[in-house]
Amino acid sequence: FASYYGNHMVLQKEPVGAMVWGHGEPGATVAVALSRDSSLVIMKKTAPVKGPSGTWTIVLDPMDPGGPYTLTAMQGSENMTLQDVYFGDVWLCSGQSNMVMTVLQVTNASRELADAAHYPYVRLFAVAPTRSDVELLDLEHILLPWSIPTAENLGHGNFTYFSAVCWLLGRSLYEARQYPIGLVEAAWGGTPIEAWSSPRALQACGLQGDMGSKAGSSSPNFRPGFVCTPLSPALASGLSPNPLLSGPQTPSVLWNAMIHPLLNMTLQGVAWYQGEANAFLNTDQYNCTFPTLITDWRWAFHTGSAGQTELLLPFGFVQLSTYHQQSPDDSFARLRWHQTADLGVVPNARMPNTFMAVAMDLGDEHSPYGRRVQAHPSLLFLGSIHPRDKQNVAHRLQLGARAVAYREKNLVFQGPYPTRAILEVTKGLLNITYSQELVCRQRDTQAFEVCCSGQHGWVLAPVVMVESRRVTLALGGCGTLVLGLRYAWAEWPCDYQSCALYNTQGLPAPPFL
Repeated sequence: FASYYGNHMVLQKEPVGAMVWGHGEPGATVAVALSRDSSLVIMKKTAPVKGPSGTWTIVLDPMDPGGPYTLTAMQGSENMTLQDVYFGDVWLCSGQSNMVMTVLQVTNASRELADAAHYPYVRLFAVAPTRSDVELLDLEHILLPWSIPTAENLGHGNFTYFSAVCWLLGRSLYEARQYPIGLVEAAWGGTPIEAWSSPRALQACGLQGDMGSKAGSSSPNFRPGFVCTPLSPALASGLSPNPLLSGPQTPSVLWNAMIHPLLNMTLQGVAWYQGEANAFLNTDQYNCTFPTLITDWRWAFHTGSAGQTELLLPFGFVQLSTYHQQSPDDSFARLRWHQTADLGVVPNARMPNTFMAVAMDLGDEHSPYGRRVQAHPSLLFLGSIHPRDKQNVAHRLQLGARAVAYREKNLVFQGPYPTRAILEVTKGLLNITYSQELVCRQRDTQAFEVCCSGQHGWVLAPVVMVESRRVTLALGGCGTLVLGLRYAWAEWPCDYQSCALYNTQGLPAPPFL
């Protein structure tokens, strides 16, 4: 078997077949047997070992959830047997450090670790941080082989294993579905999306391997036509948006070493928490690189699993949380917008079968992980890029997973979003209609801003009234023409769970422009 396989693993259940693969002597035949109670063989299949790669692949018949089973691969007189194998749903969790943060590092860590013993059918596997300049067929290093959850392997250390977001999501899915869940973590802190992207995906967005833009590229660039949107401080100061990258930041090196070896897996879905690194690198190309990564991964997993992984593989992600309080930089706000392909809400036409957990209201200024004090000529900005509340992140993710991946009906999984805006010129008011019933937690907030005709810069639009699904804003001296409207457009837009608008289920309204 390939190095991904092991005792205690979870393979994807029906309605699709789980693919298994491994290595052998070119030209030989490998037989794979699935049995129960050590002797009752319920399935046996054979496959040739292909040269020159020396690999074989077999798609098992669709299996109902459950177990335990024994899986044996045989070539001649040699065999390898895996015990305690279950069928259920397999989720891949990837991204950077907020995905890497372990259960040891989250709020109420002691209680979360103690609860591990209650979930023996949620199984864990962690890929070791590895990079490669070429696409690998198999994993070179494994951080945690398939394991039953314990306090030790859920909280092995800071930023080691196991991912808190991944674990809490999988645990919630197990509670909702009541069958085994397999969680595969492949994440590395501080890494940009370009490192997780294949060369073909980067090329589709006009990026080359050295991160320079190709001449004449039509890659989307975020610069709305009205005058109120300034250049980011980094661009305004002349800093290059495409520095030469090295190590795990190098384009495609994590795709090569940590994702490509997994492509034969049959998957139920992907959970992604990444983007902080791209608030400082190719920020305004994220509206291309992220949707393209999703499309490319889907095609690659579908192809690699012989069509068993769904072509529109459910893909969930966490919208960026916060970093520095009172920072004037808008790169986090722009990155949040680009995470939705500049449409504000998902699923959408460019990102079908996706779901998003809004996290901008979960900032944690006292988090000891990645806490920074950023100097400014007149201010100090306090904050941390690693909030400890991963429970709310996972809760919002699992709502999206249940609605999108599992198609649960009548499940509210996202916050309210504006559907129209009507200007009352004579009264100097702007009425915004939302998609859901609103709960206003901060009436005097500075959350709404408008771009006015003849003015350079955004001006606050105070909330006058919130009723049912409508918000009324005062435009002040804005005049008769409003060129733009934005909400929660800041690096740290609100205090903990205290943004302006939520729905009655407690889900925050996402930012918009």
